[in-house]
Amino acid sequence: MRTCWRDISAARNSFAVLNAACRLKGIYLEPVDTPAPDVTCFSLNSVNARKYEHEIREARCITIAGGPHPSACYHEVAEYADYVIVGEGEHTLPALLQFIRSGCQGDLPPGVATDNSYTPLDCTVVPDAYPPFSDVKGYIEITRGCPFRCGYCQTHSLFGHCMRHRSIDTIAMHANSVRDARFVTPNALAYGSDGRSPRLDKVEALLKKIHTDIYFGTFPSEVRPEFIRDESLGLIARYCRNTRLHFGAQSGSDRVLSLLHRNHSVSDVVRAVELCHDHDIVPVVDFILGLPNEDENDQVKSMELIQWITRYGIVHVHRFLPLPGTPLAATRPSPIAAEVQKVLGKLALNGKITGSLCDPQIRFFRTRSNDIP
Repeated sequence: MRTCWRDISAARNSFAVLNAACRLKGIYLEPVDTPAPDVTCFSLNSVNARKYEHEIREARCITIAGGPHPSACYHEVAEYADYVIVGEGEHTLPALLQFIRSGCQGDLPPGVATDNSYTPLDCTVVPDAYPPFSDVKGYIEITRGCPFRCGYCQTHSLFGHCMRHRSIDTIAMHANSVRDARFVTPNALAYGSDGRSPRLDKVEALLKKIHTDIYFGTFPSEVRPEFIRDESLGLIARYCRNTRLHFGAQSGSDRVLSLLHRNHSVSDVVRAVELCHDHDIVPVVDFILGLPNEDENDQVKSMELIQWITRYGIVHVHRFLPLPGTPLAATRPSPIAAEVQKVLGKLALNGKITGSLCDPQIRFFRTRSNDIP
C-alpha cells in the first residue's frame, strides 16, 4: 500500500515527526504535491484548512487529516476527509495506516474520527518513545504541553496542561547530529520544570550536552517574559548562538492580560526587554490587537508599549484570529482604533514592526537574520 504525505510548507516539521514515528512501524510516507493513491495524509491548521478542503473532498484516494484544526473540529473535517486524527499523531497515525492496510479489519484505532464514529484516545505521548526526526530532518521538540490557559492559544487544548519533557540524552543525541540545533517548545526556559517555575539547572544541563550550534528561545520556539532573568540570559550568552530572544507580550494592558489568563504583567514584559538590552540580546516581542473586550484605551497602551520596545528590539503585531478549541473560539475581533492603526502603520513603514493588522490570517513577515531561517 502506497502511503503519501501532502507537502504543505506549514506542516514540514509535522512531516519530520510523523515520518519518524511511521518508520518505527516499517511505514514510509512519500511526500507529494497533490493527493495520490492509495492514502494521502494532510496536516492542517486553522489558517490553511479551508484552502485544502476542496482538494481533500475531490481526492481519488483515502484521505487522512490531522493537525490543530482537525483536532479541534473533527466533526466538520470528517465530512470531507475519510479519517481524522484527533490530537497527537505519533501512535495514532501508524495504527490507522496499519488498520487500513489490513483491509479495515477489527476496530478503528482510538483517536480516529470518521463521519459516524469517534473513540477518544485515553493516553498521551511519551516524548522519548518517538524520535523527533529520522531521515527527514526537522526541529527537535523538547517539551509538549503548557500549564497556562491563554484564551487565544490551542496548545493546552491539544497537548494538555502538564509539561512533558524529552530527556536530555535523547535531545542531545539528535541535536548533535545536525549543524544547527533548533527546538520546538511553548517555553524554552521552562525545560525540565512544571512550566510555572524555571529549573535553570535542567536548562544548563541540557545546553552543556549539546556540542553543535544552539539556537534556544528563538524561532520556532519562544519563552515567557517572566522567565527572562539575568541567570537565564547568562545561559543563552554562554552556550547559544542566537542573539535574539522571542517572547509574547500580547498586550500592553494589564486588564487584557488578566482576561486572557496570561499570568504575567506588563511590568514583566518591560523588565524582560530591559534585561535583554542589558545582555546585548535583541528582544523579538509578539502582540495581538483586536482582542475581544479590548477597548481603545487598551489598544493605546499596547501601542505605547510597542513604540517603546522598538527602541530596543523587534515587534511582531497581528490581528486577533479566534481559533477553534480555544476559550475565545466563539468570539469576534474588536475593531482597531484609527489612531492606533496610523501609528503602527508608520512604524511598519519604517521597518520597526512586522505583521498585519488588516488580515488576521497573515502572521509574520520575518526579516532574515542569523537567528531566523
